[in-house]
Amino acid sequence: MIGGTRWRVVGAITILIAEAVGAQNSVIIAPNARFEQLFNGGFFLESPAVAPDGSVYFSDLTSSSQSGMQAGHIWRYDPRSGATAIFRSPSGMSNGITFDRNGDMIVAEGADFGGRMITRTDMKSGRSYILAGLYQGHPFNSPNDLAIDQRGRIFFTDPRYLGHEPIEQPVMGIYRIDPDGAVHLIAANVWKPNGIAVSPDQKTLYIVAMGDYNANTLSAPPVTGGFSSGVHAYDLLPDGSVKYRKQLVTFPVSRWGDGMTVDTDGNLYVAVSSTAAAENGVYVFSPEGLPVAMLPTPEGAINLDFGRGDSAKTLYVACKHGLYRIGLLRSGYRPAPQ
Repeated sequence: MIGGTRWRVVGAITILIAEAVGAQNSVIIAPNARFEQLFNGGFFLESPAVAPDGSVYFSDLTSSSQSGMQAGHIWRYDPRSGATAIFRSPSGMSNGITFDRNGDMIVAEGADFGGRMITRTDMKSGRSYILAGLYQGHPFNSPNDLAIDQRGRIFFTDPRYLGHEPIEQPVMGIYRIDPDGAVHLIAANVWKPNGIAVSPDQKTLYIVAMGDYNANTLSAPPVTGGFSSGVHAYDLLPDGSVKYRKQLVTFPVSRWGDGMTVDTDGNLYVAVSSTAAAENGVYVFSPEGLPVAMLPTPEGAINLDFGRGDSAKTLYVACKHGLYRIGLLRSGYRPAPQ
C-alpha cells in the first residue's frame, strides 16, 4: 500500500540498477519497487503535473501530420477512481504543465497549430489567461517546459522540434516571467533547451538540452560539432538572472533526456529515451551530476513529477504512450511560497 492505494503491477517490470551506481540505489528505491501502468494509448505523452487535489494532468502531443490532424489534448487521471478522461481538447498543443502556489494550471503551449505561449488556467472558474504570448513583438518558437521558484517566477524553455509556423525568435531561449508579468530572455547558450528545474536551495537552474538529436528547423548548432545531450547547470542569482556554470551530465549519442524534476535533497530525476530499449528510464543524479540510480521504464521516458502530501514519494512518469507511477524512498521538492 502506498498513499492508501493498492497498486496493480503491470507485467514483470523489475527495477534494475545500473552497475555504475552500485549500492547507492537503496537511498532512492525499495528493493521490491515496481512501475504501475495507469493509462495507455496516448500519441506522445508529456509533462505529468500533480494538482493540489492529487489529480494528475498530462499532455498528449498529437503531431498533426501523423495523428490525423488531432489538435492536442490534456488528460486528467483521478488516483481515487483510477479513471482517466480528457480535461481539455484542443489543448493549444500543450507540452509542459505545472501548478502555481494558488493551484492554477500553468501550461507551455507549443507549435504545430498550437498557441506558442504560456497560459494560466484558474482551476475554479475554468478561465484561461495569457501570461506570455510574445517576446519583443514576436511569437515564441514553441514553449516546452516550465519550473516555478519560491518567488513565484516562472522559468520556461523555448526550442522548436516540429511545426509549420514561421520561426521569428532568432534563438532557442530560456525565459523568465516575473510576478508583475515582465518577460525576460535570460539565456540562449544551450542547443534545444528542454526540461527545466530549480534546485531546492534556489541557487541553481537546471536545463536538459537535447543536443543534436532529432531534426530541427532552425539553423545548425552555432558551435562546431554541436552540443551533446545532457544536463546543464546555471547559477540562479537573486534577481532571477542566470550565469552558466557547467554541463553536469553528458549522455551518449544513443540516449537523450527530456523532462526533469528534483527531490527534497536536490537529486535530479531525468526522463530518458534511447535507441536501445534497455537504456529507457529515469536516471537519478546527485546535485553535482554523479549517478545515483536508474529506473528502467517499459518504454521511452518523456517527463515526470512527484505526488503531493501523503503521495510525495510517488513518482509519476509519462512515457511515450503510457502514464506510470512508482513508489520511492525520497520525497519530491515543491517550492514553498515566500
